[in-house]
Amino acid sequence: MPSWAAEHGVPSHETLAARFAEARGRLAPVAHRTPVATSRTLDGLLGTHVALKCENLQRMGAFKFRGAWNLIAQLPADVRARGVVAYSSGNHAQAVALVAREHGVPAVIVMPSFAPAAKLQGTLGYGAEVLHYDLLGEPREALAERIAGERGMTLVPPFDHPDILLGQGTAVAELVEDAGPLETLLVPLGGGGLLSGSGLAARLLSPSCRVVGVEPASGDDGARSFRSGRLERAESPDTIADGARTPSLSELTLALVRRYAHDVVTVTDDEIVDAMRFLWLRAKLVVEPTGALGLAAAMAGKVRVGRATTGVVLSGGNVDLAAISGRLAG
Repeated sequence: MPSWAAEHGVPSHETLAARFAEARGRLAPVAHRTPVATSRTLDGLLGTHVALKCENLQRMGAFKFRGAWNLIAQLPADVRARGVVAYSSGNHAQAVALVAREHGVPAVIVMPSFAPAAKLQGTLGYGAEVLHYDLLGEPREALAERIAGERGMTLVPPFDHPDILLGQGTAVAELVEDAGPLETLLVPLGGGGLLSGSGLAARLLSPSCRVVGVEPASGDDGARSFRSGRLERAESPDTIADGARTPSLSELTLALVRRYAHDVVTVTDDEIVDAMRFLWLRAKLVVEPTGALGLAAAMAGKVRVGRATTGVVLSGGNVDLAAISGRLAG
């Protein structure tokens, strides 16, 4: 399947800025304006004022709702009525399933049979049909594309589309409006949609902000791609941050990450767990491993922060309790 950028090119900043304003209007009536949480303890620990954007409290429990709605809502009515198909191991699956239900259209989600139980149950709970690509013996992208062709459905990619990343970026627009200008912004990095959209939002609303993507050390394809300028891969990275196990960015998101981000850093699983433990026990925020990536980088000293406001996107809260409880208690 050709990438979006290969077919259409990378949109200019001016084009994205105009479409971002439209995305904000489209999402305002339907997405939760999630709160910005603060912690004096955290501020004292890091020596900066920290503003936590709580997308763990978004509809379906993650920022992915924003991008899925922004794309699906723009489909012509007759196209949307035929349904949508997506491939995802978790939060994008739930987002597409929920948005499809809200529009009264069918959804097919291609997932692995070993997807986190909470995310699989959520996807089924929103009424989607789930197909397990590993049991069917077909690569997930190929299976999703085949289903789309056979059933006349629209493929909704997890990050490789401007409408997806523009929707994701609306979270940071709200963060800046609620917390004020940011000196630093820390954003989880998987496929690059959230970081691309967040970087655009920061450029528009807080132009002096330093934007940093954070990914697991065992899945450092984004950091390597950011530095080399070409797509690098990390096959099946072994990390508890299941939302960041994507093997690579796309041509589109790599171009936009390099346009809008200032750095990409990595954190270990132990550092992710430390950040999760703080959020759960001290801030009373249930955040999944991928959602804690940004805070993990700050707490582990991987990012230089100043005394002015540091924004941190907590990207999701869909936790597989059975898988993580032992790590948090350790």
